[in-house]
Amino acid sequence: MKTMKKLFVLLFAVLMISGVQAQQKSDLPNVTIKNLQGKDVNIAKLSNNGKPFVMTFWATWCGPCIKEHNALDEVYSDWQDETGVKIYSVSIDDSRSTAKVKPFVEGKGWDFEVLLDVNKDLARAMNVSNPPYTFLFDGKGKMVYQHSGYFEGAENDLYEEILKLKK
Repeated sequence: MKTMKKLFVLLFAVLMISGVQAQQKSDLPNVTIKNLQGKDVNIAKLSNNGKPFVMTFWATWCGPCIKEHNALDEVYSDWQDETGVKIYSVSIDDSRSTAKVKPFVEGKGWDFEVLLDVNKDLARAMNVSNPPYTFLFDGKGKMVYQHSGYFEGAENDLYEEILKLKK
């Protein structure tokens, strides 16, 4: 009887530990897209060395997206210094306009890591229908905040959420 009780306690402990591990699983989908250099990037493996990161969906034809990116660019270096946050900028431009993305980004001088979701596989996996759409992930890839659209000052709300992760 004692052996059975010990076995039950051990089994319960194993189940609890694996349940905790499952809860810590990343919210990033297993989707591979390209970066501006044409290299494959598996989104499930995105990280920022344990620090938070932002993923924002945009397109060259989207006015609010450009405003959001310009606003984020103005504060990005300060945010990096203060929190270590990284921004992944995901273009959903299709195959007809994807060639415009790199020169567009370079012309704007944006310092984000830009990824190309030409077939919108990542956008679909994350239920993004219209840009701009922004997600914040903690250092483990767990989504902690999201918003769609852009209004002047929205970057301040995002920054407040980033600061919460630092605490």
